[in-house]
Amino acid sequence: MAYRIIPETKSRFLKIKCPGCGNDQIVFSKASSGIKCLVCSKELASSTGGKIIVKAKEFKELSS
Repeated sequence: MAYRIIPETKSRFLKIKCPGCGNDQIVFSKASSGIKCLVCSKELASSTGGKIIVKAKEFKELSS
């Protein structure tokens, strides 16, 4: 039986905490548009065309 190697993606989901209101939000690391907080509309991350630039200080990578 032959085994196939399954490639891993370099993109991840991130859990970002808004510095303004403390809301936790889950976002994709390669979003195509800017990300704003759903509660207070503060900008949490901006898009660069590839990976996002996280502007919040507290975030963690979610495991699969």
